[in-house]
Amino acid sequence: MAGTSRSEGRTGLLNGLAAYGMWGLVPLFWPLLKPAGATEILAHRMVWSLAFVAVALLVVRRWAWAGELLRQPRRLGLVVIAAAVITVNWGVYIWAVNSGHVVEASLGYFINPLVTIAMGVLILKERLRPAQWAAVGIGFSAVLVLTIGFGRPPWISLTLAFSFAIYGLVKKKVNLGGVESLAAETAIQFLPALGYLLWLSAHGGLTFATEGVGHAALLASTGLVTALPLVCFGAAAIRVPLSTLGLLQYLAPVFQFLLGVLYFGEAMPPERWAGFALVWLALVLLTGDALRTSRRAARTLGPAITESRAATPGATDPTDPAGATGTTGATGATGGVREAGSVASGVSGTPGGAAVAAASGVPGAPAPEAGVSPLAKP
Repeated sequence: MAGTSRSEGRTGLLNGLAAYGMWGLVPLFWPLLKPAGATEILAHRMVWSLAFVAVALLVVRRWAWAGELLRQPRRLGLVVIAAAVITVNWGVYIWAVNSGHVVEASLGYFINPLVTIAMGVLILKERLRPAQWAAVGIGFSAVLVLTIGFGRPPWISLTLAFSFAIYGLVKKKVNLGGVESLAAETAIQFLPALGYLLWLSAHGGLTFATEGVGHAALLASTGLVTALPLVCFGAAAIRVPLSTLGLLQYLAPVFQFLLGVLYFGEAMPPERWAGFALVWLALVLLTGDALRTSRRAARTLGPAITESRAATPGATDPTDPAGATGTTGATGATGGVREAGSVASGVSGTPGGAAVAAASGVPGAPAPEAGVSPLAKP
């Protein structure tokens, strides 16, 4: 059993590294789609993502959720809102990368946990611990410093961070699996996206049919680029502790930041370094607080778990990621115990980790309590 658990943990960790690695390296992909503009790339991403996930759902024969969703107007309306918000997020990110703003885009993912916490306070009336308040205050100061560094507010970063936070807030009410959620959202996006591509073709601006087979194949692969990391993340979410996912999530913006500075050669004057340093300090505070809370929660809940298992012969250990495989809902990917001290809300645990996992709606990922950050990455 211990060997199986370790094997499951390794598999989950590798899948988590693969998911966040792909999200972190995606800035290398979008420039390959030029001369297509950001709007055409976005439209292709919507169309081909739907095609990819539709085939995947047909293979596994998972369509029952669609009928249920159509019979629930409120949930369907929330999916429409989620689709609109993620459209903004995807579009801004693609434009930012292809316009030489990779570093600023990475900042959006660094500050996303801080924005999520702020929204939890303002909208959901959550109570924060002192370290969380300090992190939010430092994050706000960082934005002011970066405004000086960029010579303007970092609107790309703020748009990405706030759109993610809003997207997650909506998605936690929808409660769909990752592939199912992507299918529902891209189904809503499909007709406007296809209509735009047809209009572009009629006006001679569509590059899909004019730049060769290789270019067309790259545009079609946007569906795979969108869905594959989600699949890997889903495999990770049911096998590793959410505190681990909370730490892994920073790989994506770190990779993006390094690509922006080292590969794309974007400028980093002292003011920007100072602003980023403040953001990183805020995240260190947030992460340290989350890990301390996680350990306290584990000590508090440990005896109760043992007693519960003794009273229920054959029960699965809710702290065992391997034993919790397939578990969904508010109890989370690790069973009945929320990892990383996610006691009152998704942002009260890992620095966006539990919340981020849940907001993506990946099968097996936990349902967030509040203030979520989505993982529908760029």
